[in-house]
Amino acid sequence: MKLLVRNLARTTTEHELRALFSEHGSVAECTLVLDQETGHSKGFAFVEMPDEDEAKVALTSLHMTSVAKSKIRVKRAEG
Repeated sequence: MKLLVRNLARTTTEHELRALFSEHGSVAECTLVLDQETGHSKGFAFVEMPDEDEAKVALTSLHMTSVAKSKIRVKRAEG
């Protein structure tokens, strides 16, 4: 299942995000979306978890939790 993670602190790294989601299961892919011109985070990312049950647990556990002083929002990615 592909998850969309929004409202990330601009300082949050792909590695930190992968570690956070890995606590709930295996992470196949973690992509932090970066601004093409500056190379800085745009504040959102996609996390791909192959096991749907683990992804659902991660979604419910992490949605609206505080990461680096930002309340992140996690939902199923569209498409």
